[in-house]
Amino acid sequence: MLIRLAAAFALTATTALAQQTDITLGMVLEPPNLDPTAGAAAAIDEVVYANVFEGLTRFGPDGSVQPALAESWETSEDGLVWTFKLREGVTFHDGTAMDAEDVVFSMDRARAEDSVNAQKALFDGIESVEAVDSATVRITLAAPNGNLPFNLAWGDAVIVAPESAEANATNPVGTGPFRFRDWVQGDRVELERNPDYWGEAPALETATFKFISDPNAAFAAMQAGDVDAFPNFPAPETLSQFEADPRFSVIVGSTEGETILGMNNDTVDANLRAAITHAIDRQAIIDGAMFGYGTPIGTHFAPHNPDYVDLTAESAFDPEMAKAKLAESGYDGRPLRLMLPPPSYARRGGEIIASQLRDVGIETEMQNLEWAQWLEQVFKGRDFDLTIVSHTEPADINIYARPDYYFGYDNPEFQALIEELATTTSPETRSALNQRAQEMIAADDVNAYLFQLAKTGVADARIEGLWENAPTQANDLTGVRWRE
Repeated sequence: MLIRLAAAFALTATTALAQQTDITLGMVLEPPNLDPTAGAAAAIDEVVYANVFEGLTRFGPDGSVQPALAESWETSEDGLVWTFKLREGVTFHDGTAMDAEDVVFSMDRARAEDSVNAQKALFDGIESVEAVDSATVRITLAAPNGNLPFNLAWGDAVIVAPESAEANATNPVGTGPFRFRDWVQGDRVELERNPDYWGEAPALETATFKFISDPNAAFAAMQAGDVDAFPNFPAPETLSQFEADPRFSVIVGSTEGETILGMNNDTVDANLRAAITHAIDRQAIIDGAMFGYGTPIGTHFAPHNPDYVDLTAESAFDPEMAKAKLAESGYDGRPLRLMLPPPSYARRGGEIIASQLRDVGIETEMQNLEWAQWLEQVFKGRDFDLTIVSHTEPADINIYARPDYYFGYDNPEFQALIEELATTTSPETRSALNQRAQEMIAADDVNAYLFQLAKTGVADARIEGLWENAPTQANDLTGVRWRE
């Protein structure tokens, strides 16, 4: 009996000391598909970026551009030719080799005329992509673009294989440290460690992304231990409870998410847009919808970026100014359709904004949309007047140079400025152009700029390696582990 008890105690002690190798992460939104080259939803990258798929370059947790499938690169003196040296011995999850031909296929597919890539503009200016040999790729540009490694770090620029590309939406096959295991739609996506990964093996063996859109359910799941971490926690009003509980750590950082009241420039005229911007009290929205988490912004640029210009005073809360601009507009009193996607910043913020607009004489008709509906009706169909959304892509002010983008801003002067920015390599000149771009869209009241989305996360206190900030929309698990 004593021997059995001793053996049982030893087994229990060994089990207790074993390092945990599985993790369950909570996410507010379920991705519409799992192919980052064929969808605009941030939730896609939140599952697969750096985990399942990799590009030639990647973003690090500090926002720096780092080598990924390309171990190095160099550019010609005239800045027109970029040569990328690939890592050798890399395989896709289905066992096929990754080489220069896959890079050519991926780049040509992304920039093709019939491409469904949501960020096709990232590949503008590429004249050709060639496989010099199996481990070398040459990209030739029409004009110099010092931002090319940055552009190629986006999730939209990951490398895929011709053998599996068409099925990546439901069965993603990449080169990353985790491979796809299962997707129970409406509930979770499961990943498992890739035993053939070219780089350092992750500490985690399995990862589950659990979809919980309701803030109350998210709070309950964390408290019950059903979820180990919620990197973008949807109930900021409860963070103080987690901070007081030693079982948890609260992780507050910044994101690239410019949260805006997007306005359809085809249906909302310039004076009405100006009226709307001055009717909005940003701090009231931050306090009421985000419980104080968020930084006011006056243009589409992240405040932590060194090129940021604080233009909040240009669209300051001024109800009398709003009423004056409203009188000059063509507003006929019809309710403006305010389309709200699922995130709590949109649903809660929508209620506050509708009240603020009503105070100056602007009526709204709020419609709650599921994410797929929002993408189809607002983002693709441009069938809306107002919407609230956080743009989490890094340094994406260039979207305002796309007249076909969902808010429909068409300014040739701005388009020329962005074209100049794309071909400029001087840091000082690029900074000046970025600042001018911010000033231009703020002056035109293209959208109403609300706040920079804070990254508020909650995790089991034993977990380390989760990103504090979000330089891109990702839950990079490569460095995540449980403390022993």
